[in-house]
Amino acid sequence: MRRLPPLRALEAFVRVARLGSSKAAAAELALSAPALSRRIKSLEDHIGKQLFERRNQSMVLNEDGQSLLKTVAPAMETIGEAVDQMTVTGSEMRLRLGVLPLFGATRLLPRLPELKKLYPKLHIDVDTSAHAENMLGDAVDAAIIISDHVNPNLYSVKLDSNKVYAIASVELTQGPNAVTHPEDLKNHNILIHSNMTRAFDQWKEATGLPDLEPAGVDHLDSGPLMLEAAAQGLGVAIMHGGHFSDANDPRLVRLFDHDVDSPYSYWFVCRKRDKKNRAVRVFHDWVIKAGL
Repeated sequence: MRRLPPLRALEAFVRVARLGSSKAAAAELALSAPALSRRIKSLEDHIGKQLFERRNQSMVLNEDGQSLLKTVAPAMETIGEAVDQMTVTGSEMRLRLGVLPLFGATRLLPRLPELKKLYPKLHIDVDTSAHAENMLGDAVDAAIIISDHVNPNLYSVKLDSNKVYAIASVELTQGPNAVTHPEDLKNHNILIHSNMTRAFDQWKEATGLPDLEPAGVDHLDSGPLMLEAAAQGLGVAIMHGGHFSDANDPRLVRLFDHDVDSPYSYWFVCRKRDKKNRAVRVFHDWVIKAGL
């Protein structure tokens, strides 16, 4: 039999190629950065070619890397599916689900007991990494993401439509310097989600203040952190109204009454071929019926 490179090296290669970051790939594989680098180097040594262009914090596939990924990735998926089938016992089902922490905590987990009653042998492994759509077929089988668009090569279902709120500490609405009008935000710090930067632009346009310049802008990559920062008086969070309602935090208040449509929605996504996976199909049908 032809000598093959270590499977772990191939796994590391596919993960880095899909995520475009050695740091993100190392976190997904629970490896240190040096350990991941050794796996990639062992594969490159085995092949005798470099597979990536190293650019600061990112790793971009070169031509040889792209060629290898095109061939290796489907084979790795086939191996994974075969192992999954062999490890299923009885009628048990296992779903690897990517979901953002805020959605998982406020909308998914409170409803999961309903699903478990219907399918007691369905087990769900949850991954809360950002950009779970990039891990489909690798680390996750399906994902619930928030985005303004979805890759047309994926199967997707839009789960909701959202409104953009300005959310702040109750204390900000009190006293002689209380915020009472949208233009007052020029004197305050704004909190924006790192992956939803268009929300503030949409909000400014809808309120008739496209040129509004706040005192400052902080970007956070976590909805719960944004809400906590707002509650602590660190700024005004421009985010989805559903997050405000779900949090039900008495320290927070919605500013103003403007009804602003968000460019972002939650989506259920999976690879088209994985729609046939029983666990994916069961979860998908329940999510749609439950109106999550």
